Amino acid sequence: MSTTTIRLPDDLKARVAAAAKRSGTTAHAFILEAIAEKAQADGLRADFAIVAEERYAGVVSSGKTIPWHEMREYMRARLAGKTARRPPARKLAR
Repeated sequence: MSTTTIRLPDDLKARVAAAAKRSGTTAHAFILEAIAEKAQADGLRADFAIVAEERYAGVVSSGKTIPWHEMREYMRARLAGKTARRPPARKLAR
């Protein structure tokens, strides 16, 4: 494990200490958890961007998509536990 030094403004250091105390942990553990959460969120965001780009490329290459209002109604029905037919993809209007 490596060591990294960070300089915190006094007000942030006090807020971290208070939050750590409320969480029942040390300031060190609190900071490590915050950094891990931020790194995980960044990874999820990067993965999302990759999937979005791939899907957009698929729409562009096929020229087909499902209108948002149709997909939204389909998803609402599914979330409500109803049986629903997935709307068909069709050519984009130009």
